[in-house]
Amino acid sequence: MKLNRSVFLRRIVVAALLPLIAVPPSFGWGNEGHRMVNKLAAENLPADMPAFMRTQAAIDEIEYLGPEPDRWRGTGEAELNATQAPDHYIDLELADMIHPLPRRRYDFIAAAYGAIVTHPVQASQLRPEHIGFQPYITNEVWERLKSAMRDYRDLTAKHEDTKPVEAAILFYSGWLGHYVGDGAQPLHTTVNFNGWVNKENPNGYTTDHKIHWQFEGVYVAANVKEGDVKPLVAALHPVGDEFDDYMTYLRHSNTLVERVYQLEKAHGFEGAGTPEAKQFTAERLAAGASKLRDLMYSAWVESAKPVPERHYD
Repeated sequence: MKLNRSVFLRRIVVAALLPLIAVPPSFGWGNEGHRMVNKLAAENLPADMPAFMRTQAAIDEIEYLGPEPDRWRGTGEAELNATQAPDHYIDLELADMIHPLPRRRYDFIAAAYGAIVTHPVQASQLRPEHIGFQPYITNEVWERLKSAMRDYRDLTAKHEDTKPVEAAILFYSGWLGHYVGDGAQPLHTTVNFNGWVNKENPNGYTTDHKIHWQFEGVYVAANVKEGDVKPLVAALHPVGDEFDDYMTYLRHSNTLVERVYQLEKAHGFEGAGTPEAKQFTAERLAAGASKLRDLMYSAWVESAKPVPERHYD
């Protein structure tokens, strides 16, 4: 039977859209996981941090803000979604083609375009928005938090109203938590973020575009509770150089990519999953909470240090 042109075109469009409809967007840890990371970090702040940050109201606010950047990824805000989507990941296999990795976002962008010249076959992959900006947004939000904490110290010393800057500190803390949580999810650090794409696949890892959301979203929401994660939050660990420390954290997550695929192959994320998958997932969520707590504390410590006077030319 011959189809008229309009019916034919509609069928083509539907066929093209089906893969997009079938694959949920990869929002690191989903609502439940991100809230858990932020809440546990806020509950474990040391006693020498500002008292307002350790109130139940503050903990609730920081928890609520855990999924906030994913709320900016709706179809109603197309430009915002396109701009900030690469902040959620970094494909370290591609990033490591740039050496040394610059510490600042725009230097990284320039270096990525420079790498395209020397690696023309991988030109599309090496566009900076394809590599991802994960460590850059994390560093930038951390510095916002540190700046706000410095203002809080100044206003406190002057006996002035601190309520507005307290609100800013809680927002930056919650915002920061989202990216730190993303960094604990191994699939946010690799080109194999949603199905194995390496040409070499001797272990037969899944190539279906399901593993990302099945692991971080569906499985976490159904199986992992706060009580599973809370005992695994580490003791406070001082942060030295924030960028280098955070890159070490991301690289450790990247070493666990194959472990995620191994667990998926063993049906670890299906239904109730396996004890091994649950333990692994709880450990990664606890790693996110621990790192967020450490970064919040380091921002507070660093905010006490004097800042060189700014000179305008």
